[in-house]
Amino acid sequence: MTYVPSEPVLRAGAPGVGGTAPRDDTEPGIQPGVGGTDPRDDTEPAPAAGPSSAYKILVAGGFGVGKTTLVGAVSEIRPLHTEELMTEAGSGVDDIRRIEQKTTTTVAMDFGRITLSQGTVLYLFGTPGQDRFWFMWEELSRGALGAVVLIDTRRIEASFAAIDYFEHRSDPFIVAVNRFQDAYDYTAEEIRDALDIAPEVPIVLCDARRRESAKEVLVALIEHAMRRPGHPDEAQAYA
Repeated sequence: MTYVPSEPVLRAGAPGVGGTAPRDDTEPGIQPGVGGTDPRDDTEPAPAAGPSSAYKILVAGGFGVGKTTLVGAVSEIRPLHTEELMTEAGSGVDDIRRIEQKTTTTVAMDFGRITLSQGTVLYLFGTPGQDRFWFMWEELSRGALGAVVLIDTRRIEASFAAIDYFEHRSDPFIVAVNRFQDAYDYTAEEIRDALDIAPEVPIVLCDARRRESAKEVLVALIEHAMRRPGHPDEAQAYA
């Protein structure tokens, strides 16, 4: 009697016997532990180096003096504005003499950012100008290096309250005179006398629409703040 072997049983996945070879999940050309890199490596990449120093700067002043314009002109990112259309509700409350063409107003803050040389980053916060929004000033000024008080010499009294605020807090500030086309060119000493500010407070002239002019204002504030005796540099750093 001749023995006839039975047919081999086909098993799925058995190579060489008509099945499908088991799936190899190893990426071609990449062998973990043999000079390659495991594609499933979840190691976080090293974080990018941040700025060497960062400071919070306030841009303050009266209603309609150009704060939003200055922040927008100098910011390297698209600035955040919280402007709303002026309505009849503000009629008789907001003084729009000499700025009758103004149709919007800041109701919370403006925000921008600029990087100076040597890795110094400034975060700019523009304050609302009307008295009814002053409750926000205390929060916005917390941790600030100092403030730029922007003035319009056609309505110089509009910035008296802002100057009083920073003098009362003993915060470093400078006065930036926004040169409107129809404004008279007063000297720095005439402006100082009108504002009744201390001799050590810098007064700079600027055009809030021009980036370089606005940048010079910010540099003047930083230099003034750093010159103050006992300036707590580390405590004032804003991150």
